[in-house]
Amino acid sequence: MRILALVKRVPAPGARINITEDEQYVDDKNLGHAISPHEECGVEAAVQLIEKHGGEVTVLSMGGAETEEQLRAAVSVGVAKMVLVPTDGSPKDPQETAAALTTAINELEAADGVFDLTIFGNESADSGGFQVGVRIAHALGRPMVNGIKGLELPEEQDRSDEAPDGHIVARREVDSGMEVYELPLPACVGVKEGINLPRYPTMRGRLASKKAELTAIEPSAEAGPGGQAQVRLVSPPEKVSETVLLGNGPDAAPAVVDLLEELGVL
Repeated sequence: MRILALVKRVPAPGARINITEDEQYVDDKNLGHAISPHEECGVEAAVQLIEKHGGEVTVLSMGGAETEEQLRAAVSVGVAKMVLVPTDGSPKDPQETAAALTTAINELEAADGVFDLTIFGNESADSGGFQVGVRIAHALGRPMVNGIKGLELPEEQDRSDEAPDGHIVARREVDSGMEVYELPLPACVGVKEGINLPRYPTMRGRLASKKAELTAIEPSAEAGPGGQAQVRLVSPPEKVSETVLLGNGPDAAPAVVDLLEELGVL
């Protein structure tokens, strides 16, 4: 099985995000970076599938030279090949990003064959646009389901008579339980954080990632700029929680009773 996992370099989750003075960029001078959490789970899902069924995983990203750090992190947990679509590091809108990545995927498939499964994160942790995976799947002419929390390739004897030969089963959470999709291969899915628990790289994996060869595919000039324009970035107001001391020792008891009455507990 040939699987492609797409990842994005984002500021480490939980970090304090500051905006540059021109309100156009995230000021990341003092920030750590990581693979976007949904996509980290996508890499783990891909590695689990090839461990069970055989094959190899290729990881693809678009960004500046520093994005190599995240690609090598993916290799350290079981990915076989890594590919970068290099940019100058400036933000790209979803339309431009999807066009450049689609061109890269077409080039990879022309050389080595079609990817059976392409895995995206449900959305990136920084921009949260929900667009790139859907745009790429549409451009490739492949079925796509987002919000996936379960993914498996059934054994041949487990396939229903109605299912096409070669399919992936994807599960998506809904209020009433789970929606189950049977997608004919090749297919695309967008997975959500929580589908699995990403593994930590082993020392052997880290050493292998340092030796892995990075393939670069230049963005196609034909793709051109996207149709969306960024106006400015805005930092949301910080939520401040206030702690009130009701008192010390026995003297606090009346205040506690008053609070419980106010909350309707008593």
